[in-house]
Amino acid sequence: MCGIVAFIGSREASPLLLDGLRKLEYRGYDSAGLATVTIGEKDQDDFVTCKRAKGKLVNLSELIEKEGAPGHLGIGHTRWATHGKPEEHNAHPHRDNSGEVAVVQNGIIENHTSLRKKLEGKGVQFLSQTDTEVIPHLISHELDHFLANGSSPSRSLLLQAVQKVLGLLEGAYAIAVIWSKTPDALVVAKRQASLVIGLGEGEFLCASDKPALTGFTRTILPMEDDEIALLTPLGIELYDIQGKRKDRSPVVLSGLDQEIDKQHFRHFMLKEIHEQPETVELWLSKHLPIHAPIDSPIVLPYDASFYESIEQIQILACGTSRHAGMVGAYLLEQFAGIRTSVFFASEFRYAPPPLSPHTLTIGVTQSGETADTLAALSMEHQRRSVLDNNDFASFQLGITNSSESSLALQVPNILDIGAGIEVGVAATKTFLGQLLAFYGLAISFAARRKSRSQEEINALCEELRSIPKQLKDLVKEHNQLAESLAHRFADTEDVIFLGRGINYPIALEGALKLKEISYIHAEGYPAGEMKHGPIALLDQRVPVISIATEGIVFEKVLSNAQEAKARDASLIGICPQTVETQIFDSLLPIPKVSEWISPLLTVIPMQLLSYYIAAQRGLDVDQPRNLAKSVTVE
Repeated sequence: MCGIVAFIGSREASPLLLDGLRKLEYRGYDSAGLATVTIGEKDQDDFVTCKRAKGKLVNLSELIEKEGAPGHLGIGHTRWATHGKPEEHNAHPHRDNSGEVAVVQNGIIENHTSLRKKLEGKGVQFLSQTDTEVIPHLISHELDHFLANGSSPSRSLLLQAVQKVLGLLEGAYAIAVIWSKTPDALVVAKRQASLVIGLGEGEFLCASDKPALTGFTRTILPMEDDEIALLTPLGIELYDIQGKRKDRSPVVLSGLDQEIDKQHFRHFMLKEIHEQPETVELWLSKHLPIHAPIDSPIVLPYDASFYESIEQIQILACGTSRHAGMVGAYLLEQFAGIRTSVFFASEFRYAPPPLSPHTLTIGVTQSGETADTLAALSMEHQRRSVLDNNDFASFQLGITNSSESSLALQVPNILDIGAGIEVGVAATKTFLGQLLAFYGLAISFAARRKSRSQEEINALCEELRSIPKQLKDLVKEHNQLAESLAHRFADTEDVIFLGRGINYPIALEGALKLKEISYIHAEGYPAGEMKHGPIALLDQRVPVISIATEGIVFEKVLSNAQEAKARDASLIGICPQTVETQIFDSLLPIPKVSEWISPLLTVIPMQLLSYYIAAQRGLDVDQPRNLAKSVTVE
């Protein structure tokens, strides 16, 4: 959600901070700001320069170009409003009343109300409605206490003050702190929110996510929960929350620069839709290699013991990831024969099902930072850990696009979908990557448990290998078809999506995509449920998009589509081009494939149609209003 960038070194901070914030725009935001420690002239003390602006980052950039923000130490922030409206006074950074301490934060301080009341009782004046503003006031209070007792301003003093304040905070956070009296020290810390330190030569750039570091460094140190770091031009001092020194080695990343370039595409989302054939090719080369044994075709980083005792699977996810989980549940139940349930992660925490033995819990989050999913996984681990019974032991797997994320640190087994950086807020290639992860799991379980014949497993594997070529053709063909249809439906106010079986989650995903980026009201339904209520919504103004792939529900879906047509709805079919599908007013044709594999194809026309409708409406496709790429608050 919010994006943090912090820099310390010998270069001017503000250009680097602005560049980093631009690379985090995909996370979603409604205001932005930065603060630097400016060196005072002659006898003037050093001071914090703070600039903030409502709206897009260009507003902040123009303000800084006009008024300046000099300094070699600084912090920056893009804010997605949680506490307080999206106004300039609620934008970060926030300062104490002296203006000497400045803080940026991502997350939610759950006990901010009680902390605010205590500070107000001491005469502190608050200028915003945010939860974050309590932090600089608390740090300032600790610094004043140290200074009053004879301490001199120093890096270690700032570190001690921040450490003490962190012990008072409840909730999830990533923070960066500067103090005008220590222009050579930056303090950062995190708990259940992502924060990465990028290592340069005599300089450091910290950020909420790796894309902000592209062009600066490939050497990073992902911070772990309850860590605090003191950064100076000389190096990093890393501590745990109790103040014990830690020693960890950085890691080297590769292949980032070209991925955050739109190249010749109008938007990142369109580029990422076109990258999906490559996403599948890369996954196949890694997990379904030609040389793999016939009886064990899928290569996953787990030994035989991983599959042996599992009797039930539960999937926890939010949004698009939940739709991928629903497809996964269908595959795991119907193909692999394992009882599987899917839960909204945000609901699971407060109404979990009774514990069952031998259960695998799968958390799905493209960013690896989704707060609801991480919290649900943590709760499930805790309630199983208190039982002295191995049958009910916690057994968890994470599916993510970020192997250095909080999920990867929290969960022992990780499936990295390897889709590369996805800048568009609306998930496209990462959704496809999540689907592939579930195909891999379902085939692996089926092969090891003999729940499907070898012929059936081989057939599904061969179909998967054919998908990249079909996707390339599909994206090329539907790029034009979807753009043409978008002109007809750009002014539509309501759209219904229908699917059955394995494609019901794809109908939900199609509706979500259209809602997210075009702001058109859309709903997905099981096609058989139309006559149980939603059919009352239909008339000539409501298009119905129906997924009809050949298989056990093909005729049923066509019958449901006929019901919609009888109510004068405009019918759009996502289906093979056959005699039966001539009932549709418009067709977005897909190749004839088995129902098992069809979601990998049926989602493409929906992505492209949603994209072109939003583009036709003149909307910001990559950064839709009120949305964030990484939802790091509950």
